[in-house]
Parts: sequence; C-alpha cells; structure tokens
Amino acid sequence: MRRLITLCVGVMGLWTVVGEQTVAARDPSPAAGGRINVLMIVLDDLNDWVGPLQGHPQVRTPYLDALARRGLTFTNAHCQSPLCNPSRTSVLTGLRPSTTGVYALQPWFRSDGRFRDHPTLLQWFRQHGYLTVSTGKVFHSGYPPKEQQSQEADVWGPEARFAPRPKSKFVTTPDPHPLVDWGVFPERDEECFDYDLASWACTWLRDAPRDKPWFVAIGFQHPHLPCYAPRKWFDLYPEDQLILPVVKEDDRDDLPRFASFLHWKLPEPRWKWLVQQGQWRPLVRAYLASVSFVDAQIGRVLQALRDSGLEQRTLVVVWSDHGWHLGEKGITGKNSLWERATRVPLMLAGPGIPAGKQCRRPVELLDLYPTLAEYCGLKIPPQLEGISLLPWLKDPQAPRERPALTTHNPNNHAVRTERWRYIRYADGSEELYDLQADPHEWHNLAQRPDHAAVKKELARWLPEHNAPPMRGSAGRLLVIENGVPLWEGRPIRPDDPFPDR
Repeated sequence: MRRLITLCVGVMGLWTVVGEQTVAARDPSPAAGGRINVLMIVLDDLNDWVGPLQGHPQVRTPYLDALARRGLTFTNAHCQSPLCNPSRTSVLTGLRPSTTGVYALQPWFRSDGRFRDHPTLLQWFRQHGYLTVSTGKVFHSGYPPKEQQSQEADVWGPEARFAPRPKSKFVTTPDPHPLVDWGVFPERDEECFDYDLASWACTWLRDAPRDKPWFVAIGFQHPHLPCYAPRKWFDLYPEDQLILPVVKEDDRDDLPRFASFLHWKLPEPRWKWLVQQGQWRPLVRAYLASVSFVDAQIGRVLQALRDSGLEQRTLVVVWSDHGWHLGEKGITGKNSLWERATRVPLMLAGPGIPAGKQCRRPVELLDLYPTLAEYCGLKIPPQLEGISLLPWLKDPQAPRERPALTTHNPNNHAVRTERWRYIRYADGSEELYDLQADPHEWHNLAQRPDHAAVKKELARWLPEHNAPPMRGSAGRLLVIENGVPLWEGRPIRPDDPFPDR
C-alpha cells in the first residue's frame, strides 16, 4: 500500500529579507493578532517560459522575475491535469481528477451531488472570516454558473473574455476554431483582453479593506490562444533572432501508440503543419509576446498592492493551470503527460517566506489548498489530497518523498520525481524518462529490463482508485469501452494514422 505523508509546520520561525536587513517574520496566524491577506494570480496555458524557470532563453518577464527575487519559486511544480477544467477543479477542491471524475472541459464539478457541499479554497477562507473576491478565469470559463456565483465568493469582478478580436483570423488553421489564431492585435494595451481584468483588480486593491482579511483571485487568460498582443510586445522578440524549441523529428518513434490517443484530435495544429506553412516561428513569437504582455499586467496588479500599503500583510501566489507544447513531441497545445504540458510556474512571496530562493523538490498544484490554509492559520480540511508546502517554505532543501502526479483522462498518469518521469496509460503501456540525462524526454527507457526496479518504485504512487468520468463529461475526453478507445465519443481504429494537421 502506498504511503502518505502528512506534514504540519507553523510559520513561526520563518525568516524574510527586507531590503538588506534580515528580520524575523511574525506569526501570521490569527492568534498572533494579525491575519494575512492572499492575492492569488492564475495564468492560462503558461509553461516554463518565464525568467525564474529559464524555459526559454529569450523570454522577458521582469515582474515575475522581481516577484521571484522577493519570494520562493518551486522549479519542479506540476499540474494535476493538462487541461483547464480538471486542473482548476483540482486546485480549488484539493482533490485529484481520479477522485472527482472531472477529466474533461465539462462539467461543473458541483453537478455531481457528491461535491455539492464540498468547500472550495475560496469558500474555506470565507467560512473562516475572509472576504473573497474572484475575477477573470479562476474556475474554468463559464463556471460557476451565474446563479451559483454568490455561493462561491463574496465579490465578482469582470468575467474573462477573448475580446475584442479582429474581424477575421490572421492564420487559416486546419481547424477553423475562432480562438486558434496568433498575431499583432490590437494596437494598444488598453484594448487587449486581460488589461481590463488587471485594471479592475488594481482599483479593488488600492481600496482594499483593512478591517477584514481578504482573499483575491485573479485569472488572466494570456498566453492561451489566441496569442494576441500589441506590436511593442512582439518587438521584444525580433523574428530573425528568435530561438525555436529543440524538436527531434523522430521523437514519437519510441512511444506507445496509446500516447497519441490523449491528444488525438485537437484544434491546435500539429508541429508538422506549422513547419510546412511557415507558421512555427510566428507562433513561438506570438506566445512569447503574450507571456510578456501578461507579465506586465501582473506588474500593474503588484504595484497596486504596494500602493495599498498592504503588501507586507499579503501573501502573493502565482501559478498556471498547465503548460503548453510549441512543437515538442510533434504537437502544440496541452493534453499530454510530458514535461512541457505538466510543468508550471509556482511562486509564493509574503511574510516569513525566504527571498530569492528556489525549491527543486517535486510539488503539485494540489498542494496549494492546504498550503494557503495552514499559512494563514486556518485548519486544513481533512479530505484534501495535497500536503502543505510550509516545510519547504521554511527550508527549500528539505527532503520530500512524495512525487508529483498528473492525470489526463481515466487511468492515464505521470509520476514525476526530481530525476524520473514515469507514465502509465490506460492500456498498460509505459514510458520512462531520466530527466537528468535526457531533459527533452527523447529516450523512452520503459522497455529496458535494467529499469524494472525504477518503474516498480514509481508505480506505487499511482492512484489506487480511478473514478469514472463524471456524468456530463465532454470536451477532449478519452475513454475505453469494450477494449476500444473513444476520443470524444468516436472510436479510434487500429489502423488510424496519427493526425498530422
């Protein structure tokens, strides 16, 4: 039976650096007389292409860089699912996709009676006296339904929207989906989506209450497609100097066939099509421009927090729901169990958190719920499946036995340690990568007999129970029925070739 580790360590005794002086951080728990505010910034489809993670040598993220300098960056953090709805559901409920059965873009998790009364992260803080605020894409788009918003948070800001958009797409992609596009648009920052969310958040923060603790969640959509940003952000990345991701043309040759089923038919084009159409370089450039644009919006929000005078009483946490491929393994988009789709930025800065530090231990976004609760002096709900990260906020080098686990559709899991990535698919096929020797995951070692012991050790962390898809599941759903894989309800035949468009 797999072992679970429960760690509970108080914040008292952590240290922080203010300017050039090192001072003892006060205990932020209610018993100490002061309650810590929380500012949570959520990003959409942002992989490790940020300065603190060094995922791309040319990326410019000065505001995230500055946040990392005053806090702790987890450099080996991973999402619970490489898809928006299940990832965000996992973070906000503290439960794994294999527990909830939320694997696809739909449904809203409360549509299942089992979770009608389960407290989300925001609800838990509200139940403990916090004013809760949500704006943009924190839950998945369209969730919670409007009639249920008041149950989930006290204050709701503007909804996330991909607007305005040009009259027609810039790029004619194989799938005509209106959001699968990239290019210079609009002319000014003020006209680009996400700017309005930052503006609303800035106004709220500058007038934030001082007589009651608050939890503010802001969900930006960049760099999610469409990758639009004004010209000045593209100018940061001259096209003739752009460094493209390293891609191995035969990278899929040693993969089990089932690996392709996880992203069988996607709106995002394949790498082969991008190369053929001369669109690979423009997409990479647009993605980088989108990253820098949203970094600037984060900078505006953090400046508003400073202007409020509450920065020293506020924990700032930044995370992305999952990563994004830009050609690696022959795909663009998410929907995979490889490093490019599972690794995400995760940064925390606030009272008692060491400045300018990094932690290489494998951690999960699932750990956020118990971490934020314990950090702020709240009890941790017993049903949560993550573990508090306070021990690593105190000592980033502290050992951690538990790896990170990512799930994509029923019975497909990836286990990530500091060295290894082990993937097991629903049909029993496997992949194994030594990330120290093979950071690009080019060499699948799963069939080598000398690695049998490694696979066995990693496999003990796989979930013992895999819930069936929640009723109403739809959108990028892969299941097996009577031995036949079904992608979004359509069978994949043994002789169907992997789509290359």
